[in-house]
Amino acid sequence: MKVGLLFDARNPDEWHRPWARHYAQILELCEESDLRGADGVWFTEHHLFADGYLPQPLTLAAAAAARTRRVRIGTAILQPALRLPAQLAEEAALVDLISGGRLELGMGAGYRIPEYALFGADINRRFRQTEANIREVRRLWSQGGITPLPIQDPVPLWGGFYGPRGARLAGQLGIGLLHISRPMFEHYRAGLAEGGHAPQTARVGDLLPIILADDPEAAWPRVAPYLAHQMNSYRQAAVEGTDVPPAPLIRPHELRNRDPDGPWGMLEILTPEDAAKRIIEITQGLPVTQLIFWASVAGMPDDLVLRNIELVSEALPPLLRAAEAGSQPAELAYGREPEAGPPPAAGSGDRG
Repeated sequence: MKVGLLFDARNPDEWHRPWARHYAQILELCEESDLRGADGVWFTEHHLFADGYLPQPLTLAAAAAARTRRVRIGTAILQPALRLPAQLAEEAALVDLISGGRLELGMGAGYRIPEYALFGADINRRFRQTEANIREVRRLWSQGGITPLPIQDPVPLWGGFYGPRGARLAGQLGIGLLHISRPMFEHYRAGLAEGGHAPQTARVGDLLPIILADDPEAAWPRVAPYLAHQMNSYRQAAVEGTDVPPAPLIRPHELRNRDPDGPWGMLEILTPEDAAKRIIEITQGLPVTQLIFWASVAGMPDDLVLRNIELVSEALPPLLRAAEAGSQPAELAYGREPEAGPPPAAGSGDRG
């Protein structure tokens, strides 16, 4: 399993930094991730968020590609239905070229009415348009319909979907599924069969609701205000443009009110040792190849961000390898009964 770090570039008013310095620091953290051994840096997409949630992931991905040497450069996710296929094919190809063939292109349908309105797209057709645009991007690359072409042939594609329809679509397209869920894996597997793809081609990844720290108890009160901001902004954004009232605001002190033996909540702050155990538990029996962690939650304190990057990049991978080696051989979840998996991570609505 490869480990990567996701950057959403949030810059809330409460902790605002000048935008140029904020983006410069993100690129420095991408370099740090690369030097410390992370397998990937990933970027995600939203529009019209008050805190400046990253609107153009491929632009920042190109800058990160120029500043790094070995990490994979990924999107988790961007929304193809908000772009012309030729535009997406060209921009993604350039990221692959600038990076020397390191692009991982994750795509999803999105869910926000204002974003689709901003780009003149029809949110009621988001799944059909997402599928059509992914297919067209692949056609343009395979038939030389744009220039220059990416280095990789094919570029690894991922579908960031959390529901049955999207999971099945990812399978039909023969791309990876960016969601760790045994129930959804059954839909993904069915889609692979429908699309004529061998079951052995299945690959799964996800953005995990985990931050690593040496002392989680000490880190929690420092992270809680940032997590509350992030969750409240998602709750507000999810209902914009609808008649549904936003959910009540989450207060920082409420974020620890969860059953430690129950399913995952909005976020877990764990030591690398506990994270490795948790990850092995939820990935058992699934063909997981990519694990993605928040680099930062809504611009949380710099020392926590840097230590999180260090622990994800350096401390966690050997623990995962040791845990995998010591576990019983996993049966790939072909033909097994679906089991309950963790709920979507904080911000999972991004995927559609």
